[in-house]
Amino acid sequence: MTAAARQPTATAFVPGHITGFFSAHPAPKPARAGSRGAGIALSDGVEVTVTPGSGVRLNGETIEMPPVDSVCTRLGIDAAVDATTSLPLGAGFGVSGALALGTALAANAVFDRGKTENELITLAHCAEVEAGTGLGDVVAQARGGLPIRIEPGSPSHGRLNGLSARPRIEYATFGELSTESVLSGDTDELTRAGESALSQLLEWPTVKRFITASQGFAAEAGLLTDEVAAAIDAVDAVGGDTDTGAAMAMLGNTVFAIGEGLSAAGYDAQQCQVDTGGARLRDT
Repeated sequence: MTAAARQPTATAFVPGHITGFFSAHPAPKPARAGSRGAGIALSDGVEVTVTPGSGVRLNGETIEMPPVDSVCTRLGIDAAVDATTSLPLGAGFGVSGALALGTALAANAVFDRGKTENELITLAHCAEVEAGTGLGDVVAQARGGLPIRIEPGSPSHGRLNGLSARPRIEYATFGELSTESVLSGDTDELTRAGESALSQLLEWPTVKRFITASQGFAAEAGLLTDEVAAAIDAVDAVGGDTDTGAAMAMLGNTVFAIGEGLSAAGYDAQQCQVDTGGARLRDT
């Protein structure tokens, strides 16, 4: 056996995460900052393998990923991070959050850092907040299911609930939107729309209400793109049962649908399930 083969390694799986709506809640301490809102954890996710070394690769390509660098710094390690995913980066699937959380989980095992799950989630959450690449993906990805972020922040400060439904999901993406540019700008209007959407969902916590609240949020926050608007109209036009519908994924030029609405409307959509397990280490 070669030295490379004996090198310690660990792999984590982190579900992709689609946010339907959110409100931004900055704070001086990143563990207290975050977002309120609701989304879906996807069975399509990110596998993150960590070994001693350096550098971050995604699907074989070297990339810059500040949240991952921050996680490694916080853990006091030098790690090589090799991730694979079918999800596009920058299109509203929480890939940067998945990379940060997957790195934290796998690195804790490889380097025997002795951290609890909540400590690792907090490391990844703070790294995302400080990098400006996300506010609530990490805590939602850690939980899985259809998480509702009741209060913002890391596990020691935030509060989560969720919808019990586990529908089939479809999605189609038309390109990227810059999370950093949206979150670094004036988020007052966005936050008002997000608070209204959350109130609507908590009043009647169903998948259908989640979709309609998400649709309203995208329009009121001024984030709805022409491509996504056309896809939502197309899904509505084909009709279906009361649990179908489509909305925009935040923050990306991406549409997601419950059931098979996108396929029925003629879109070449990806299909997946709701991930119920949340972020986790793979068995070795």
